[in-house]
Amino acid sequence: MVGVEPTETHDDLRDILNRWDPIGVADLVDDEYDCLIAPLLSRLNTGAGRAEIGEFLRHELADHFGLSRENRGVNQVADRLVAWWVTARA
Repeated sequence: MVGVEPTETHDDLRDILNRWDPIGVADLVDDEYDCLIAPLLSRLNTGAGRAEIGEFLRHELADHFGLSRENRGVNQVADRLVAWWVTARA
């Protein structure tokens, strides 16, 4: 990853996920979404766009967190993640 330190990348991604906070616990635990960081970085690093990132997040919300597959701001956070990745890699 050009221009990005691993810990900075992890922290930035954690911050984005915690601000999204689809299950409403980020005020209590700051690492609730850490299980998403490595898979998201892998997808972003291979050029995943909004659709693939959004589908991954919907899948994780349903299968891992036990939530319905309703929107929950998935498209917006997918856009934010892709835009952040482009900037972080610059």
